[in-house]
Amino acid sequence: MAAANAHYYATRDPLGAGGDFTTAPEISQMFGELIGLWCADLWDRAGRPDAAWVELGPGRGTLAADALRAMAKAGFSPPVHFVETSPVLRAEQAKRVPDATWHDDVEELPTDRPLLIVANEFFDALPIRQLVRRGAAWHERLVACQDTLFLPIPGKQVPDEVIPAHLRDAPAGAIIETSPASVGVMRVLAARIVAQGGAMLAVDYGYEGPAVGDTLQAVRGHAYANPFEEPGERDLTAHVDFATLGMVGHASGAIVSGPVGQGAFLRALGIDARAAALARNMPEVLADRDRLVDAMGDLFKVLALRQADWPEPAGFA
Repeated sequence: MAAANAHYYATRDPLGAGGDFTTAPEISQMFGELIGLWCADLWDRAGRPDAAWVELGPGRGTLAADALRAMAKAGFSPPVHFVETSPVLRAEQAKRVPDATWHDDVEELPTDRPLLIVANEFFDALPIRQLVRRGAAWHERLVACQDTLFLPIPGKQVPDEVIPAHLRDAPAGAIIETSPASVGVMRVLAARIVAQGGAMLAVDYGYEGPAVGDTLQAVRGHAYANPFEEPGERDLTAHVDFATLGMVGHASGAIVSGPVGQGAFLRALGIDARAAALARNMPEVLADRDRLVDAMGDLFKVLALRQADWPEPAGFA
């Protein structure tokens, strides 16, 4: 999954009508604006420190551009740092946020100031591990190649101790997913926030696990596709386990808020009032609001981490 997605993102801009999928910032400017105001509000109530703004996997830079515009109106114009490895997407981001600093890895982020970190549809693209139940035992699920055909196969047996107790007796064929890569990234970022100050906002589609279910999926041309066909030519994602991310943040010493549904979060930030104002000149924005709040509102979830000295963030009451 890691190798396939690395090639996929390095060789194309996958977003928009001509690509494979559309994200919330591409649906409406309201999404990025409200994220920006969330950051500005938190920064203001924290005493207006000399903080940096970070986005993980910034796509085309649309969210950042909208967020920075809104933050500037609130008096917050921080230095911008992007974690992005795709040269194609870096070029798109530079068109919208030319003064950004780019990094290949979260380890490269600044260490001398608080960080306000946004991760929108970032964790879902990180590689997962799957365990499958066969008979009375659990096995790691691997990928085999036969000629040019890729297929999932059961690998070596794993000890029952690695399976959550309430899932060990799941029926044959049941699948459990974990994402060591997501845990590793969250551990680094949570430790940075605790040490340096700041907060993180993660928005993605997902669930509160651990749970049984196969969520690995591929998208191409805005339609679901076989994730084992044409590796590197379609977007591979899996649902995010927000409970695990929250536990990692808590274990690192951060204060965790959420997760809450994206719909409830955006309503708490004032999306209805913003949509009504924009609709006076752009009536179509009401349909965009419905998509963000209603169509995506429950599946997509929002989680926040912050240093203990920072105030409680908006949107989680």
